[in-house]
Amino acid sequence: MRKRTLLIATIVLLLLLAACGGSNNASEPAANETMAEEAMADKTADEAMADEAMADETMSDPATAEHSETMSDETMSDETMSDETMSDEAMSDESMADESMADEGMADEGSAMMDDSMAAAWQQLVLTNARTGETFTFADFAGKTVFVEPMATWCSNCRQQLGNVSTAKAQLNSDEVVFVALSVETNISDADLAQYADAAGFDWLFAVATPELLQALVGTFDRTITNPPSTPHFIIRPDGSTTALVTGIESPELLIEAINAARG
Repeated sequence: MRKRTLLIATIVLLLLLAACGGSNNASEPAANETMAEEAMADKTADEAMADEAMADETMSDPATAEHSETMSDETMSDETMSDETMSDEAMSDESMADESMADEGMADEGSAMMDDSMAAAWQQLVLTNARTGETFTFADFAGKTVFVEPMATWCSNCRQQLGNVSTAKAQLNSDEVVFVALSVETNISDADLAQYADAAGFDWLFAVATPELLQALVGTFDRTITNPPSTPHFIIRPDGSTTALVTGIESPELLIEAINAARG
């Protein structure tokens, strides 16, 4: 009985040992499986982190690209605005240039109108024919071409120029062209001027300029007109307008050419 009991106890002990061994063997695979699962979880986490990093990188690239595109758009916009500004400035400069040219044109036109107005005024001033004592004005010769030579009896250049005028006069129609020698010596008498003209053989109209006329002529031309040695001369056209003041001794041929050009 005792043996049997001992045998049973032994068998129970063996079964217990076997059960413990099996339990240990069973727990090892479970532990191994747990470690494997943890490893896979770690790997999955690593992969997830890698994916997130790649996603962040991917998101970063488009943002950079978008930022670059935005900067490019802003640069293009700035260039466009700069081009438009330059264009506006060019148009503004051109507009100002046009306005300036228009103003100059208006000023020239205004100056011409003023000259014509002044000419119309001084052409009404009364002069006296040094030979005959008869009075006249330049306006009396409207419709004709009038050659005017300011001069002085003491001026040798004037005498030479008047000699060329005499030659030119002989070749032109006296009915269409009038010659006037205008003394700028306002204090000379008509008799002295007539004697000078007769002695030189200058057979056209001589008159002494009045101070008022000289002042008007200076305003229309310039002060050169009062300087006889420069031999100033000008032409009044048939319509009452005048040519520019010319200085210097001119040949009869040049005088005839200028007179014919003024006649139109």
